[in-house]
Parts: sequence; structure tokens; C-alpha cells
Amino acid sequence: MAKAFFRLQKFLRRTQFLLFFLTAAYLMAGSLLLLQRTRLVIQQGSRGTSANQALPVPEGMAGVGIADPRTLQNPRPSPRLLVGMDAMQEPALDQRHGPRWLVSRNSELRQLRRRWFHRFISDQEPMQTAGFKAMKHTAEHQGTYVGCFSDDSRERTLKGAVFYDLRKMTVSHCQEACAERAYTYAGLAYGAECYCGNTLPATTSKPEECNSECKGEKGSVCGGVNRLSVYRVEELRAGARRRRNVIYRGCFRAPENLTDTFPASLIQPNLTVEMCSEFCSKKEFPLAVIRGRECYCGFPTGRFSLHDGADGQLCSGTHNASSAAQGKYCLVYQTPVQDTRCTDRKFLTTKSKVFVALSSFPGAGNTWARHLIEHATGYYTGSYYFDGALYNKGFKGEKDHWRSRRTICVKTHESGKTEIEMFDSAILLIRNPFKSLMAEFNRKYAGHLGYATDRNWKSKEWPDFVNSYASWWASHVLDWLRYGKHLLVVHYEDLKQNLIPKLREMVEFLNMTVTEDRLLCVENNRDGNFKRSGAKQKDFEPFTQEMKDLINRYILTVDEALRARNFTGLPREYVPR
Repeated sequence: MAKAFFRLQKFLRRTQFLLFFLTAAYLMAGSLLLLQRTRLVIQQGSRGTSANQALPVPEGMAGVGIADPRTLQNPRPSPRLLVGMDAMQEPALDQRHGPRWLVSRNSELRQLRRRWFHRFISDQEPMQTAGFKAMKHTAEHQGTYVGCFSDDSRERTLKGAVFYDLRKMTVSHCQEACAERAYTYAGLAYGAECYCGNTLPATTSKPEECNSECKGEKGSVCGGVNRLSVYRVEELRAGARRRRNVIYRGCFRAPENLTDTFPASLIQPNLTVEMCSEFCSKKEFPLAVIRGRECYCGFPTGRFSLHDGADGQLCSGTHNASSAAQGKYCLVYQTPVQDTRCTDRKFLTTKSKVFVALSSFPGAGNTWARHLIEHATGYYTGSYYFDGALYNKGFKGEKDHWRSRRTICVKTHESGKTEIEMFDSAILLIRNPFKSLMAEFNRKYAGHLGYATDRNWKSKEWPDFVNSYASWWASHVLDWLRYGKHLLVVHYEDLKQNLIPKLREMVEFLNMTVTEDRLLCVENNRDGNFKRSGAKQKDFEPFTQEMKDLINRYILTVDEALRARNFTGLPREYVPR
């Protein structure tokens, strides 16, 4: 009897536990579905009045759930929110109904659950792409979003100007850069590349194919892989016109046949510099040439190299339809448009057989020399180091392994027998040590584009810096002269003064051939994006007499070593006499 009672008691306990578990599971499942459905409705209603609203709904349409995806303020809608947008379009839904009404709609809850599960599991990737599509295109940008287009690097339509910023690129930054250069369209690709032009790409793409998030602006789309997010920026042009920089290049003798030399022309009574510059900018030419009432647009070429300037008085009155000097001279202006004949760059298709170094002391202009070499040859330069700031500005060879041999040459500041003998040959770039030391000190305290503050120069770091780095300047050159296998010595000052002859010499040393027009394009874009800006102190002399005496001794030592190796000595301008 006791045994039977024990079995009954055990059975009731199991049944009680089972009933409790089933009841709890039922309540939990119902609660989850209820919370999910109420959350969708609450998001529609309550967020509409919050400071961080995700779905602004026009007055009179609250509860309906119809909204233009481009008005979304939330940069990355979740899959649930996107499903809710579709589900809430059903006419039967209304925010006035409470939870009791929602529970009674069992069939609708099952439908919602199936719909959510199907979209979240089966279409998860398309939903994420749709989330990008719903990101901001126009909310915070003055330009008008045109659409997503295919981008062919070999036949690029938006090629008027090219900018890279692999860390801080935003839609606004690209639009403003294009507007300042008088372009109509701005296109973004790969989340970090900006292209400008006045003609739309020919091939449109599906909106969801532009799915790369901007590197400097979460929630905004900056194109995709071989895809451009294109904006029309003419709304910015009125404000940007004040900042456009039309540079007077000088007075030059006009070529014999202007129509053959320049691809575009305009004849306009009362022609002004602004009229000609605007016309040439729209045609995407970097030069505006004025002779009387004639306006010509084009590039620097062998026929018109801009190397032999004339007396400005010979062009006096030229732009006022005067027949000054019988029309033999013309005024030349640089438009805001970038010369793009030399902006295409790539990695070597086959590994280089010769391992070439671009060696210099820090602050000697290595980055500028790399800019010139890349644009002259069309190939990226590598680096012994990884400088994120340079990589983010388009020096893509920074991220490539320095021994990959996929770059035309490799930047290095190293010295010493082992480090030098790794290279088969080298371009040795030498700069005035006074200028090099100041440039490196500026970089150390203010980056590649800034200037150190007066406080930095007056601190104890500056004397210590000079004492240690001045000897490095000398030992760097002496080591490369001693251990370098095959050297081309280039002086920064000579390169700056005679750009094309010296650059041609460097390109030939790299065993490359380049056209005259491409070299003229490099000269037209000689500064690149790494010219220092900001408050530069005039007539600033940070060197004490003791520092000067120390550096001058090093200069004499290096000059003597160069001549001993049958190289040209240091430029006379900074060798002590």
C-alpha cells in the first residue's frame, strides 16, 4: 500500500512539473511575440517625437508606417525595423489598439513570425544591403544624390580630379572638393575614393550595389566595389566659387596654330578671365588661354610647355580684345581643374627584378619625391615602414609588404651595411640639413602637413633633437655612399628648381620610359596633397650659433665624400665657405 502511494505521489509530482513547464513555455512564447509586435508599433509612435527619431512620419500618417527610406535618420536600420516598415503598411494596424487586441490576432502573429524569420534568415544579406540603401544620401549633404553607377578604372568618366582618404572620407568632403574645382558631379567609391567630373557615367547599377560605408562617416554610402555613388554638386558651386583658385601663370608667346594646340575654344566679346576660366573648367581643362576675345582650353604640351615666359608688358591689354604685339602673345591661367593625364597608378603586374630604394634622411622630401615618381611612372612606390597618414592619402604602396617587389621603388630612412646591401640600387635624395631638421621636427610635432608651435621650438627637445639628428643626417649619406651598390644622387634643391630634367633622370634610373606630356602633367601637379599649410613663422631662426657650427662641419664632411665618389658635391647655396 505504501509503495503504491509512493508511486502515485511521484507521478503527480512529475505531472505537476510538466504542467508548470508547459504553462511557462506557453506564456514566454506569447510574451515574446507580444513584445515584438508592440515594439514595432511603439517604434513608429514614440520615436517620432524623440530627439533621436528613426522614422519621421508626416502629420496625419502616424500609425500607417509609410515612409521614404531616404528620410531615415537612423544610419543603419536593423532587420526588425525594416520588417516592421513592411508589416505596418497593412491597413488594419492602428496604434490605438492595445496589447489585448494584438494577442487576439493569432493568425496575424503567426504571419508576422513567419515573415520575420524568412527575411532574417533567408534574406539577411539583401536586408543589410537595403539598410545601406536606406542610409542618408541627402539629409546632411547639400548636393543632390543622382544614383549608383558602374565605375570602369580603364575608361573612367568622372576623372576630372581624384582624391583619396582611407580614414576620413565623407560625402560632404568629396562634394566640397569637387565644387571648389568647378565640377558638376562628385562620385565616391570603395568608401574612401572621390572622383569629380562634369559628365555622368554611362552605366547605372542597382542601388544596393553601392554598399560601402564612408570611412569617415558612419551611416553614409560611399559607392562600392567598382561602383560610384554620384551626387550633383551644383548647389554648392555658388558658395564654393569664392574659394576657387584661378592662378595666373604668366604671359607666353602663342603657338602658331592655336586651334591645333588647344582642343576647345570660345570667341566672346568682352571676354573676361572669369568667363574663360569657367568655360575651360566645364570642359575639364587645367589651362585657360586668352588672346583678345579668344579663349582656348587645354593642357601643357610639347608645343606649349609654359617654360619660356615673356615680359608681361607684351600681353598688356590682351584680354581686352587688344591687338597687342599683333596677337603673338597670350595670357595663361591655371583653372581649378586637375590635370588627370598622370593620375592613374597601379602596382607592377610582374615582380621587379631590380630592388630599388628611395633613400633619404627624414625631412628631406621623400614623400614629395614619391608623389613625383608615382605620377610620372604610373606605378605605386613602397615603404620600409607603414605610415597610416600616407596610406590614407592615397599612397597605397604603404600597405604592401616592402619586399613584395610590386612597387617601382621603396622608401627608406635606414642606414648601415645590412640594411643598404638588401637593395640592388638606390636613389639617394639629399636636402639641406638645416631645412631637413626643421621639416622633421615639424612632422614629429604637427604631422606631415602642419608646423610645430613656438613652444615646441623653445623647449629643450629642440637642442636635443639637433644634437642627435644632425649626426644622423651625415652618417646616412656616408653609409649609402660606402655600401650602396648602384646610386643615383639627387639633391632636393635641384629637383625643385629643375623638375622635369631631374625627374626624367630618376625615371630612366628606374628603367622606365615616360612621355613628355606626362612629365608636363606631373609638373602641373607638382605639389600634390602634402604641402604644409598653416601659420608659418616668417624669418624664423631656430638654430643657435653652436648648432650652426656643428651642422656646417657635417656639411663639409658630406660634400667631400660626394666628390671623392665622383658625384656632384652639395649645392653651393648651403655649403659653408
